[in-house]
Amino acid sequence: METIKNKVVFITGATSGIGKACAESFASEGAKLILTARRENLLNDIKNELTTKYNTDVLSLALDVRNRNEVQKVVASLPDQWKNIDILINNAGLAKGMNKIYEDDIDNWEDMIDTNIKGLLYVTRAIVPGMVERESGHIINIGSTAGHEAYPKGHVYCATKHAVNAITKGLRMDVVDKNIRVSTVDPGAVETNFSIVRFSGDKEKAKNVYKGLTPLTGADVADAVLFCATRPPHANIAEIILMPTQQASAMVFHRT
Repeated sequence: METIKNKVVFITGATSGIGKACAESFASEGAKLILTARRENLLNDIKNELTTKYNTDVLSLALDVRNRNEVQKVVASLPDQWKNIDILINNAGLAKGMNKIYEDDIDNWEDMIDTNIKGLLYVTRAIVPGMVERESGHIINIGSTAGHEAYPKGHVYCATKHAVNAITKGLRMDVVDKNIRVSTVDPGAVETNFSIVRFSGDKEKAKNVYKGLTPLTGADVADAVLFCATRPPHANIAEIILMPTQQASAMVFHRT
C-alpha cells in the first residue's frame, strides 16, 4: 500500500456526494486537499470541518468546471506549495432530466455535456501537463455504469459517461510512458443528491429510484477511489465497476 500522506489531491465537485466523501477519505489519510466546486460557502464549511477533524491542509477554491477560462486561471494561479498536484479526482458531474430524447429539454443536454465531458477535459488539460513534466501523477475519473450500457431515457447522460470512459482509456495511452496512472471508478446506484438534481429537486421521485434497495453510498465509492490511489507505484487499477448487491446491470434490480 502506497501512502498518500502529504500528497496534493485536487478534487472537483467536492461539496456533496462522492466528491465530499472523497475529500473526507483522503483527508483521513493525511493528504493535502484542493477542493473545488461552484458553491464557495459549502466549500468553506467542508474545509473548516476537515482541517479541524484531521489537522490536514485544505485549499478551497470556487470553480465552475464548465468555464474554460476560469479553470485555466484557477490552476495557473495556485500558490507554489499547491502547484505540484499528485492526484486529480475528476468528480464533477450530473444528470438532468429523464425523458425520451424527442421530448427532452435541450438545456439539460447542454449542462450535462458541458460539465461531464468538457469540464473534465478542461481540468485534465490544465493539470496533466505538470504531471507529464514531473513524470509523476494519477488521474482518477468518476464514471458510471451508464458509461458501459445505455438505458431508457438516459440517452445523453449515458453518452457523456461513455465519453468519460473513452477519454480515460485514451489518456492512459497518451501518458503510458510518463509514469502516470489513469483510473476510472464507475458506480451503479449511489444514493447522493444525484437523483434529486436529475428530477429538478423532486425528492419523492428521487427517493423512488432507491425504493426497495440498499444503494451504494458516497463513502463506498470513495473507498474504491482511495484503493486506486494507494496501490504500489508499479500497479495501476485501470477500472473499477461497483454496484449494490441488488443491482446486476443498469436496468436489472432486485427490489424488496
